[in-house]
Order: sequence, then structure tokens, then C-alpha cells
Amino acid sequence: MPAFSDILRAIASPAQTEPQPMPDSEPHKTAFRRVLLKISGEALMGDQGYGLHPPTVERIAQEVKSVHDMGVEVCMVIGGGNIFRGLQGSAQGMERTTADYMGMLATVMNALAMQSALEGLGVFCRVISAIRMDEVAEPYIRRRAVRHLEKKRVCIFAAGTGNPYFTTDTAATLRASEMACEAIFKGTKVDGVYDKDPVKHDDAVRFDNVSYDEVLAKHLKVMDASAIALARDNNLPIIVFSLDDPGGFQSILSGKGTYTTVHA
Repeated sequence: MPAFSDILRAIASPAQTEPQPMPDSEPHKTAFRRVLLKISGEALMGDQGYGLHPPTVERIAQEVKSVHDMGVEVCMVIGGGNIFRGLQGSAQGMERTTADYMGMLATVMNALAMQSALEGLGVFCRVISAIRMDEVAEPYIRRRAVRHLEKKRVCIFAAGTGNPYFTTDTAATLRASEMACEAIFKGTKVDGVYDKDPVKHDDAVRFDNVSYDEVLAKHLKVMDASAIALARDNNLPIIVFSLDDPGGFQSILSGKGTYTTVHA
């Protein structure tokens, strides 16, 4: 029977009796440690004209998982335009504040759908809402959200900023700044920023790099003006890429791919 002193030593240093973890394989080399992915609600529609297209949601979730598996901490902000857009409701006669709040609720629905898809792939995830709805999402508390990221959970920020008259673009820039993200990745249907719509104009010119001031002066459709100004004030680069390009998100973080960088 072991001596009582030996038992005490074993209790005091349990690490000696625990199996040691196997060394990890060589980590992926990435350009960023923590990023925010901003996508529109329309990106979740697929070929449908409204709502959610489950295969498309799962495909985007796979893109996020591939980056998460590289060791990158990922935040997300998803728009709500596939369900309800506040500006459209306001244009049809609805009171603007009410319409914007309805749009915020649409973003929560999209966030929950993405959470379900990510968890189905084995990625731990938290939906964090700027409007309290404790039964389905956590309230936004910055320090708690940062802790989730440190624990390698994907954080999906929903309900915009919680205030009307602000878009999810502005919410994405705000949350990225608060979370100390190193860049915002704006997933679109084209592979960067163009001087005009490349779908409608064959002579559209793509930029590899563009400044915040150029985006504002030339009215380039990257994000709304308040989001661009906030990113400029915080020196937060915006990387615009095609979300329809399989593996595009991961390839950019690996130093490859086609994209446009908006920076100072």
C-alpha cells in the first residue's frame, strides 16, 4: 500500500499521471490570426428568390470550417436581405425604425441557420445578438465574445448594432474593431472591387488595391459609407473576394487567391 505522503504528492501534481497529448502536426501558415467574415443574406439564398437554401448554407459553413481548421479565429456577420430588408420595407411605406428592427430579426434567423450548419460539421459556435433574446442567442458582451474566440469558437454576431438606421456592414466593421480582428473579409459574387458592375459591363476594371478615400470618392460598392469611414478610422483592412469560388476564403488566408484589398 503506498505511503500517505506519496498519495499527497500524486494529488498535488496530477499532470504527471495524465496522458500527455500527442504533438500537433505542423500548423498551417496563415496571414491572419483573427478575422471577421461578412456576407449578405442573399448569399444564403442560392438560386432561390427568397429565404434559405440549405445546401448553400452548408457550403458556406464548409468554407468557414476550412479556415477554422487552420487555427484562425473566425467571427461572422450575416445580413438579412434574403428574408427582410429594412430599407425596402421603409420604401413601401413602413415606418423606418420598425422596418429596421424587422431586418435585425431576419439576421438572427440567418445566424441560427449558420450555427446549425457549423455545429453539424463539428465546429463549436455561438450566436451573439445585439437584441436580447436569451432563449435562442447570447446577449452581446464584448469580453465574453472575445473569450469565445480564444476558445476557438466561431462567433456569429446577429441583430446588427441593435440600433435602427445602421446596416450590417457598419455592424461588421464595429464588431471587427471591438474583437481586434486583423481584417474584414467581405464575401461577394465577384472576385474583388470593380469600377462598375462586371456582370453588366464587360469593360469593368478590377482593382487589386484601393484606398478607403477612393472607395468613398468613386462610390465603389464595397460597403456603405459609414462602414468604410469606421474601417478607415481604425485602420482595418477590408478584403473583398468571391464567396462563390470554392476554397476562396481559405486560399486567401494561405496567401493565394484573387481579391481586392481596401486599406489606407
